[in-house]
Amino acid sequence: MDTVTDSKDKGVATGQEMTDGFNLLIDALKLNGIDTIFGLPGIPITDLTRKAQAAGLRMLSFRHEQNAGYAASIAGFLTQKPGICLTVSAPGFLNGLNALAHATVNCFPMILISGSSEREIVDLQQGDYEEMDQLAIAKPVAKAAFRVLHADDIGVGLARAIRAAVSGRPGGVYLDLPAKLFAQSIDAERGRKTLIKVVDPAPQQIPAPDAVKRALDLLKGAKKPLIILGKGAAYAQADADIKALVEKTGIPYLSMSMAKGLLPDTHEQSASAARSFVLPGADVVMLIGARLNWLLSHGKGKTWGGKGHKDWGGQKFVQIDISPQEADSNVRIDAPVVGDIRSCVSALLAGMGSNWPKPPADWLNAINEKKTTNIAKMAETLAKDPSPMNFHSALNVVRDIVKANPDAMLVNEGANALDFTRSIVDMYKPRKRIDVGTWGIMGVGMGYCVAAAVVTRQQVIAIEGDSAFGFSGMEVETICRYNLPVCIVIMNNNGVYKGTDVNLAGGPDVAPTVFVKGARYDKIIEAFGGVGAHVTTPAELRKAMEEAVRSKKPTLINAVIDENAGTESGRITSLNPQSAKKK
Repeated sequence: MDTVTDSKDKGVATGQEMTDGFNLLIDALKLNGIDTIFGLPGIPITDLTRKAQAAGLRMLSFRHEQNAGYAASIAGFLTQKPGICLTVSAPGFLNGLNALAHATVNCFPMILISGSSEREIVDLQQGDYEEMDQLAIAKPVAKAAFRVLHADDIGVGLARAIRAAVSGRPGGVYLDLPAKLFAQSIDAERGRKTLIKVVDPAPQQIPAPDAVKRALDLLKGAKKPLIILGKGAAYAQADADIKALVEKTGIPYLSMSMAKGLLPDTHEQSASAARSFVLPGADVVMLIGARLNWLLSHGKGKTWGGKGHKDWGGQKFVQIDISPQEADSNVRIDAPVVGDIRSCVSALLAGMGSNWPKPPADWLNAINEKKTTNIAKMAETLAKDPSPMNFHSALNVVRDIVKANPDAMLVNEGANALDFTRSIVDMYKPRKRIDVGTWGIMGVGMGYCVAAAVVTRQQVIAIEGDSAFGFSGMEVETICRYNLPVCIVIMNNNGVYKGTDVNLAGGPDVAPTVFVKGARYDKIIEAFGGVGAHVTTPAELRKAMEEAVRSKKPTLINAVIDENAGTESGRITSLNPQSAKKK
């Protein structure tokens, strides 16, 4: 706060205590329990980053706004509070926009706050510094977007952004702050009165009793029931109730990738090892915080026992979701239960009574038989020790390290690196696995690592494809700068998918999917004072990972694997038109 010694008439002492846009925004953030900002300084927000840090907020500065945005988005998922990403105008704003869209698509609460050029110049297109109508651009990819023009509206603007980000189905929100706003001065007491502490930003939404009864009646009559847990179930932090519901019903369950660990992957009811059997075989499927999008083949096609892409296998669906619009988005939902997941699961538990019937034994026995066969096949594959390493032999080591450190956060991105890790590495606790999400987007890795380490204060283990790492690799400097306990393992097979493609034209350029042979990614982190390791065998990988977890030092392990390892696009090769044509 400043004491102004002149009013409009120069030299007239007022003694009036004043504040400005900088301080009002900082005070509004602190009032609402926000203690961390992810961003990148520059015009017009450099002074804001300095002042925020001086006021006790943790200001984590990145090398690229997109990575700061990904950090903010996953911080929102882990905390149920909006992660804050702060960027400069125009190019910086656009860099953050990808992460904003990612947050909206994945239902992560996040607020992108960007400085911007002055409205009167932007609207007349007079060529201001980094001139851009950022609000208009943000609206299509955000859950909500707001612009604040006056300092005494900052409290309202932030309150609206917070409520929009976390209420109902969470998402990304944009808050536009023109440069002149920060320097606006107003009376400090009046400024304090404009600030709003948001009360109950994500109120309970109780499901209708008849909806609960309809769902329970459908489940009770099922001969082959199945539960699918999505990342919405993980976000809800209703872990005890979800576990109680699964165990009380005795229904087998599948966990989508970011829901892994809600119940341990080794739980007797887990059907993950029999996924291709239970999806088409189930007669009633209950979705808890999971959407029937492309990750579940839209509930149609051969995955679900249908004959063609547009057919589904005749299953009946129970869907628990906070958005009524989600029901019937791909197939008929026979029993929609609309409300927040905690309230819905609690209501289902209350309505079940004490003598809920277990699923028929023949269904459970068939699943267990398929699981036993598939787990044995996987164990046989993991036991092999080829030279050079492949994904399986390397991830067998990661599997053991994660099992020994169940509190560690696992960050995962790539194509094959993602798919193999998801199926091989078991998770034991909720919200310990964070990955590319609904879009299958690349580049989230290092931003996620920073946020996961800062939010959870736990060891972070990142399993990265060499291609995926390239999107955000410079943030290893950020990891070293803040001395974060992050161990990055790069599955290096010299290219996108694999390193063996050739230039079909026979020219001097390598194929578009091929990288520099024998790249030493480990040297990158060494340049910033971190620990690098170059490994070629499972034993070397195990030693390097164990040392990283023990020391908690920023570590990057360049794990060289067979450049023939991997398939194009991981497990979604069919989405490439040429690959689909060949089938």
